[in-house]
Amino acid sequence: MTSTRTDSSSEQHHGSLLQMVRSIPGAAREIWRGKQAAWQASAQLRHPLRDIEWDTDTAAALQSEVERLLPANGKSFARTDQVQSALVCEEDCIILEEIKTLTQEHNRSNITRTAAYLACYEQYPELHWALLAHMVSRNGGYHMTDLQSDLMHNLQNQSDREHMYRLLERCNALIFQDAYPQLLLYMNSRRIGRSCFHLLSHFHVSAFMTPFWERFWLERCSSLLSVALIINEQNYIESRVVQHPYFQKEVLSKLAFHLHNLAGLNHIVFPLGRGAGLAGRVIEHFGKLDERIMFGKGLYALLFGIEQVHSQVLEFARSVPHRGSRAEYWPGLFTNREDEAGEHTLYAQELLDEEWLPEGQRLYSPELLSVWGDTPYEPITRQDWLQTRDCLGYLTAPRRPWLFEMSHEHRYGMLKTALAHDAKAITH
Repeated sequence: MTSTRTDSSSEQHHGSLLQMVRSIPGAAREIWRGKQAAWQASAQLRHPLRDIEWDTDTAAALQSEVERLLPANGKSFARTDQVQSALVCEEDCIILEEIKTLTQEHNRSNITRTAAYLACYEQYPELHWALLAHMVSRNGGYHMTDLQSDLMHNLQNQSDREHMYRLLERCNALIFQDAYPQLLLYMNSRRIGRSCFHLLSHFHVSAFMTPFWERFWLERCSSLLSVALIINEQNYIESRVVQHPYFQKEVLSKLAFHLHNLAGLNHIVFPLGRGAGLAGRVIEHFGKLDERIMFGKGLYALLFGIEQVHSQVLEFARSVPHRGSRAEYWPGLFTNREDEAGEHTLYAQELLDEEWLPEGQRLYSPELLSVWGDTPYEPITRQDWLQTRDCLGYLTAPRRPWLFEMSHEHRYGMLKTALAHDAKAITH
């Protein structure tokens, strides 16, 4: 009897292995087919273009202003360690308290942050960065829930999943804590008809941002402000997250992190509608500051430099509330209900055979709040990242990418994940 069970198990294992091997040539064909489709779709989406207004003289003037703010004689610049003692009036005090309260309220989770960014953009559309932040924050939520999804649940242990979640959540929360008060200061400035940017230091915002906000108040140079915010936020998380010993040890140096790049953690996608195509970019090296900044500038140019992308993404953002499930943009592949998901053992061949999966057979992509709770953190370090002029080289006009239609590449990322999942399932 034991021999019969062993033979049956061996045959089942052999059959599963054979099924996985058969799916590999199909995966290779999918790469070539996807590249061709992406070029064609990108060409169709690329026109009409939107003007990315960029004033080179203004950028040069602001660069000079930032250079004057740099610490002299190599001394460490620590303006944000202690709030400057500039006099504030009663109205300013009220604004400060309101912004602190709102920031704490909306920084509870990825869901509340993402919604807050969109609300800023809807009220003041010249705040381009707020829409970009909304879309990137959506992706942050998707990546968090992927950790508990069907395709990835067997690729890591629970400890590795929690470390990865903390990395994603920490980046999301820190950027919001730094940027949202800046957006609210602008909104209050519009409301009362005077600049409130002398209050930036009360929120420990880098001195780098002050000249950009003051100029934006006068000239509404949206693209220049957006690039400055991209530079600022990536520098802000560099020492606090990317180079932090905890995340270096527990996440960035581990194989699990590279598995996530395999799975599409390095994909940022902009849905062009529910069940429709995806625009976006792929970042190769998350750990490199310069690459993250250039990546952000490319995303900005894609979102605000191409009319079809901008209009379709904005319509999606307005019509589909963010809950963190990939079913929001590909309901033909994903479901946010575990009881409606298929009971698959292997996934790769099915994803190759079918563009969409029938009801009852879809992949489980949970909503964020159903699988991750709110996460407390240690106090944030308050040093100003602006210590050298290295950041000034990024103050250049954003360039639109040529190849940006991501539907096939993102689908192929899922297929690679499925192959990894299937290989793990067969060997365990």
